[in-house]
Amino acid sequence: MPAATHDTRLLHAVLGSGPAGTALARELARRGHPVRLVDRKGDGPALDGVRRLAADVGTAEGARAATAGAAVVYHCVNVAYHLQVEVMPRVQEAVLGAVEASGARLVVLDTLYPYGETGGAVMTEDTPWRATSRKGRMRAALDERYLAAHREGRARVVLGRSADFVGPGVLNSSLGAAVFPGALTGGEVLGLGDIGLPHSYTGIEDVAGGLATLGERPEGDGRVWHLPTAPAVGTRDIHALVEKRTGRPLNVVVLGELRPFGPFDEEFVAEYAEMFYQHTEPQIMDSSAFERTFGRRPAPLERTLDATVTWYEQWLSRL
Repeated sequence: MPAATHDTRLLHAVLGSGPAGTALARELARRGHPVRLVDRKGDGPALDGVRRLAADVGTAEGARAATAGAAVVYHCVNVAYHLQVEVMPRVQEAVLGAVEASGARLVVLDTLYPYGETGGAVMTEDTPWRATSRKGRMRAALDERYLAAHREGRARVVLGRSADFVGPGVLNSSLGAAVFPGALTGGEVLGLGDIGLPHSYTGIEDVAGGLATLGERPEGDGRVWHLPTAPAVGTRDIHALVEKRTGRPLNVVVLGELRPFGPFDEEFVAEYAEMFYQHTEPQIMDSSAFERTFGRRPAPLERTLDATVTWYEQWLSRL
């Protein structure tokens, strides 16, 4: 199997060109690695040092093409909520098969879903997996298979878990396009559940930096890591920070029960209902193990919000 990682001549293949995959491709290129960014279309804005490729990694043939010649593969693929339970296991099967055949290391972007409801307890890498939702059980089953493949010597795998995303380019998040456009224009701003509860949000640049670090540091393989995440604060406190940056009070609409709002349509709402517990109990993610082991701390939340507001100003100007 190729050894790998700090050798910047070795190819790093990023599967999925959403906010996380795109930010990761940029970060890897910044670190000097040759980068291939893969999605079904293979198009999109040019990124310095990044080559795009069209491939369907939900098929064995597409996954082999996407990962060919790569020393490290990053699985950042996601699909619409209503398709996840059906599609994500198929993607896993194809991608695992490809890296098992090629010997590439596999870095998987993961979620907090396997933990399920915690009653507000702080989530660490040792928190039991007790998901009862369909999507939580599905994610837990995928993760068990990833870790089994590593234990059995079939592949070298590491998982990086993130809380809800926030940052430039992040649209489909509870702190995304349902918040910042309204904050900047005086429109409605979404709040879910109890917005006074502490809630962890992982900056998209910390997602990228954390995954890139796992790709460069094979001593972390074979386990789950929590990606660097700023200390949890109440979403109401985040709204106040956004108000300071926009110079206007926010018109917050708090939903105690889900309904369609902004970018979240009826189909999404129906699928997200089982995950609403994330907004009715504290969601506190501890990333101190990653920070101690790899020496990488999360960006301050204030800095992430500065960058996010600036990005959304530019995004709105292009609409």
